[in-house]
Amino acid sequence: MPDSRDHAFPVRVYYEDTDFSGFVYHANYLKFFERGRSEALRAAGVTHRDLLAWEPPSAMVVRHMEIDFERPARIEEDLVVHTRFVSLRGARMFIDQRLERAGEIIATARLEVVLITLSGRPRRIPEALSKALEALIPTPS
Repeated sequence: MPDSRDHAFPVRVYYEDTDFSGFVYHANYLKFFERGRSEALRAAGVTHRDLLAWEPPSAMVVRHMEIDFERPARIEEDLVVHTRFVSLRGARMFIDQRLERAGEIIATARLEVVLITLSGRPRRIPEALSKALEALIPTPS
């Protein structure tokens, strides 16, 4: 159920996203979710280009991802990727995402994303990024 801490990003299914049947090829759901995370990060005021400009230059990598495919998406459908930052710990971010078609859940993803330096070493999330993302994290009930 969406709330103000969900970031919504619309995507349209193109021919290139589908397999011979006209259904979205399973690997392309990863692309939809990646676009949603990138846009949520941008909405929080940080871009991937910003991460590279930090000292030391940094990047986000997916350490773990689980995807549940609920229903197929088809060519030319309008979908929405909802992204929610759930928690931050050290160098790690925990993120929930869901892909919807007119409010119907198509797929869900749970991720652990790690901030690393370009040498591949984990890097604690800097305070500026932490503050930007913590504003999006729901407080426990």
